[in-house]
Amino acid sequence: LAIFIYYAVLMPQKQWITLDIGVWESPFIYRPDKRQEAWRFVSYMFVHAGVQHIIGNLVMQLVLGIPLELVHKGLRVGLVYLAGVIGGSLASSIFDPQLALVGASGGGYALMGGYFMNVLVNFRQMVPLFGVFRLAFILIIVGTDVGFALYRRFLVEGAVLRVSFVAHIAGGLAGMTIGYVVFNCYDQKLLKDPRFWASILAYFACVVFAVIFNIFLSPAS
Repeated sequence: LAIFIYYAVLMPQKQWITLDIGVWESPFIYRPDKRQEAWRFVSYMFVHAGVQHIIGNLVMQLVLGIPLELVHKGLRVGLVYLAGVIGGSLASSIFDPQLALVGASGGGYALMGGYFMNVLVNFRQMVPLFGVFRLAFILIIVGTDVGFALYRRFLVEGAVLRVSFVAHIAGGLAGMTIGYVVFNCYDQKLLKDPRFWASILAYFACVVFAVIFNIFLSPAS
């Protein structure tokens, strides 16, 4: 939020509405032409495309993050969140290699993916109406946010700067794997759960592939 305010207020531009050149020059944004600056694969989560974007991310993180932290504590939630952020940027660099990336949607969708899987798995143990409400709530948030991301990506005419939405999908997948395992074994020792190590190994293999792709195969080179 502080970084958003800096670009929106201290560097006057159209940032309250949409991306502008001041954000494009930020050292935080992920840009394919500067992907050798490895911190950008993580720091892009601090920069947002406009007021709608940051409000959506904040609401998602507060609504999901606070309840998850109350049950699973900050370390586990942070692990899932960071897995979504890194997975989102690496996936975007492969499947949308010519576009920039901003926002914390990868991390937010990782939390949502883990939460969604837990609701599905434990649905029979819930009060039916409560379970339906939780699923509907998640689907409404996802539909709204993804719809807005697709609108910015494909339908905004004359947009000078376009940003990728692939991080939403990759973050959700990270949450449905690593997030599901982490949140599902809240009453167990995480390091003793073989599912955790299986998901970590699979995630690590994807990261290694993405790194090799960016070094040797990326069309953005």
